[in-house]
Amino acid sequence: MSQPTPKALAVLPTWVDSSLLKGMLRGIERESLRMQSNGFLSQADHPAALGSALTHPHITTDYSEALMEFITPPKASIPEALNFLADIHAVVHAQLENGEKLWPLSMPCMLDDNEENIRLAQYGSSNIGKFKTLYRRGLGVRYGRRMQTISGVHYNISFPDHLFEQLQQHESDDALKALNLQDYRSHRYLGLVRNFIRLTPLVVYLIGSSPSVCRCFMTGREHQLLPLVKGTLHLPYATALRMGSFGYQNSAQKQLGIHYNNLKCYVAELQKAVHTPYPPFTHLGLNDAQGEPVQINDHVLQIENEYYSLVRPKQVPKAGETPSQALANRGIGYVELRAVDVNPYNPVGIDETTAAFLEVLALYCLLKDSPELLEPEQDLLDLNHAEVVNRGRAPNAKILAADGETALIEWVQTHVTAMQELAELLNQTYDTELYSQALVLMQNRITDVDATLSAQVISDTLEHGGTWSFGSFMAQQHADVYASHPLSSDVQTYFDHAAQQSLQQQQQLEQDESISFEQYLADFR
Repeated sequence: MSQPTPKALAVLPTWVDSSLLKGMLRGIERESLRMQSNGFLSQADHPAALGSALTHPHITTDYSEALMEFITPPKASIPEALNFLADIHAVVHAQLENGEKLWPLSMPCMLDDNEENIRLAQYGSSNIGKFKTLYRRGLGVRYGRRMQTISGVHYNISFPDHLFEQLQQHESDDALKALNLQDYRSHRYLGLVRNFIRLTPLVVYLIGSSPSVCRCFMTGREHQLLPLVKGTLHLPYATALRMGSFGYQNSAQKQLGIHYNNLKCYVAELQKAVHTPYPPFTHLGLNDAQGEPVQINDHVLQIENEYYSLVRPKQVPKAGETPSQALANRGIGYVELRAVDVNPYNPVGIDETTAAFLEVLALYCLLKDSPELLEPEQDLLDLNHAEVVNRGRAPNAKILAADGETALIEWVQTHVTAMQELAELLNQTYDTELYSQALVLMQNRITDVDATLSAQVISDTLEHGGTWSFGSFMAQQHADVYASHPLSSDVQTYFDHAAQQSLQQQQQLEQDESISFEQYLADFR
């Protein structure tokens, strides 16, 4: 199939200038397991000195008690976001006990044969705290607890309203011109979401870094992985097994028919899934033999956040709102790019070139034409996704489209070339060379497959003699960086105060309870 001409991919309108991007915001969420000094998953409680995982704004836990999550506030530049993330890591490292370290890979450290030793995250005795733990117990019952030890990076990004105002003024469609700003912004963000889904194979190839996994992760599961070195399994050309069938998957969700073509339908479809029973989950039961609840409900989704997706449209919920209610009430405020592996070579799991690349890509997805995403195209995209996850570094890796197939490398090259002018625009906005430098680095990974992160991980895993040895080596390197990271007295005071305040907030929630958890759960059900 012949390649589209660069002109066909040009997405930057002539009237757009760098001032329209001033006011962009980005925030980062990074997950990391706590690992014992012997290489196994930590069995210890979340460090008390870090505050309450339930109410702390920046330091919490995700699925398992040992899976920490670090959250930056929205920041005006990439360096500010990464600096805040580095501060969090230094604060956390200082409170880890008994030789624990932060595991640097997306796929987990050593797990023993007993899944019950993957402790569910604990959030105290308030009803909301118990509810959060029950949700995780439900995930364990439905998908197995091993899946709850996988780490990722979520990159949150928003564009300023004045950009949307200008885009709307230049629309030729009268119906789009007639929308209020909230609805127009949501319309454009959904276009970004659809294009990001189309371009996820590009993300997986360029920054995927989970091509192999500790053998222990696959205990009790059928798989087609091959031995790489003792104790480590892989696929020869894999890029990001975290993003494939061994990572977060939910066969029930495939049948949901959740689309990103308009916000009203997306919200309705998501809410329907939370209220639709699913026979295999009904079969698991709501309570165990002792009468203790094991899942919130038997629905396709227990709660909306159970919907696993490559990218999410988001709005900050107010008290009492679900994520979909926040979207319905105030429209899309930002997007969460979720198809990002933890970079094991960077102490905070993501470097500035990856961050810059994701921002160029997000702008590209926003400005590029984005037709509705319907089932026939989605079926092709699923095949492309599996191809790049499992064999993206293969010389004959292909991308399928309705009009034929293209070599993966040519397809990636076409899009990265089309992003160059957007990188220049972002350079002008921030008075930096970072964005174009990021594309130079990505270009190197297109030209030389051995320069990809996934190829480097395989090489270093072999050199160190296995996943655990490689991960432990990098964990120690990173620990040294955290230990030497300078924390100003203001920053230290801020985090000390946040920890104290979070503990007080949790205590207040626990004191204010007026009904039993049984009643709370019955009301929710």
